[in-house]
Amino acid sequence: MREREASTYIDLHFPALLIGGSFAAVAICLSALLIFQHLRFYTNPSEQKWIVPVLFMVPVYATESIISLSNAKFSLPCDILRNCYEAFALYSFGSYLVACLGGERRVVDLLENESSTPLLEGEANESNEKKRKQKQRNPFWKFLCEPYVLGRELFVIEKFGLVQYMILKTFCAFLAFLLELLGVYGDGEFKWYYGYPYIEVVLNFSQMWALFCLVQFYNVTHERLREIKPLAKFISFKAIVFATWWQGFGIALLCYYRVLPKEGRFQNALQDFLICIEMAIAAVAHLFVFPAEPYHYVSVSECGRITAETRKKTEVKPEEGGVVETTETQVEASGTSIKESVQDIVIDGGQHVVKDVVLTINQAMGPVEKGVTKIQDTFQQKVLDSDVKEEKEVTTVETKVEHARKASHG
Repeated sequence: MREREASTYIDLHFPALLIGGSFAAVAICLSALLIFQHLRFYTNPSEQKWIVPVLFMVPVYATESIISLSNAKFSLPCDILRNCYEAFALYSFGSYLVACLGGERRVVDLLENESSTPLLEGEANESNEKKRKQKQRNPFWKFLCEPYVLGRELFVIEKFGLVQYMILKTFCAFLAFLLELLGVYGDGEFKWYYGYPYIEVVLNFSQMWALFCLVQFYNVTHERLREIKPLAKFISFKAIVFATWWQGFGIALLCYYRVLPKEGRFQNALQDFLICIEMAIAAVAHLFVFPAEPYHYVSVSECGRITAETRKKTEVKPEEGGVVETTETQVEASGTSIKESVQDIVIDGGQHVVKDVVLTINQAMGPVEKGVTKIQDTFQQKVLDSDVKEEKEVTTVETKVEHARKASHG
């Protein structure tokens, strides 16, 4: 049986590598062209510094898949890198939506205004008022059914949903690599003594929660995001993140139950081959979903013009005994800012991610700290109450002894 599966893998490997490589090359070329267009017309850094990482998903996925398909030894490292970048891309997509709404402060104000509307409508009816109060006591119910009533809290929940997936996905990727070195990972094996099923279950819930947070955020803000056509962006992005994960999980199940050949190389190769084809489709979709044309503020006739500005500076330096004159020439090419844009994406974007992660973790730890403090206060109060009770009991016993002593003397 194993010999037949191995021969099937050998027979299909070269055609799959040839076809998958062709689709991967198309995906990389189209994505590189679109990314270069955004860098060429880098006129809105607050939005485009998050668009570029989202677009970079396609070449990252395609490159790692074709490398893994060509050599099965690189399958696990490529899968780890792909998972790490997927988490960062999901965070970038959420940050892009926030940037399109005008930044975090404006989003918070928007959510506060949205949350006030249903509350005013519900005050006319006493039954609706009771239902509203009941929902206010259960934030989880509000987030599931009526996220707009959360206001500022919705933005915190959305950010925490993205950050938790980014951290957990990266941690599980390196944990899988460590378990593979120890021989207890069992890629595609649904057995209790392997780490693969447990990691997949954890990542499944984490990813579902992150995507659900994005959907709830979209439900509240889609009217404000109408200009950027958010539905197409949501579908294209979720198809890459969500569908590829479930695709790999489904292939693992089919191989485990012998519907497909249960050969580790065949399972990984099939996933990589399908991703190569899907990335070519995603690259074509990105040309229409994330176009660079809205950022073409500079006319075509002005592109390519070079202007030079010369400035002269005269400085008097007594220690050198004379006057020093310096000339500075500043050359500008209209519409080009690739050097600055790359720096903005890599450095400024990275700093923003770190600050946002720290802030979100602090916001998430706030309720935990309050809960711990409340528990400590309750425990201390119980200790004090027990001490007071013991003192009262001791005083009562002493009083009884004193009365008994006086009675005996009397």
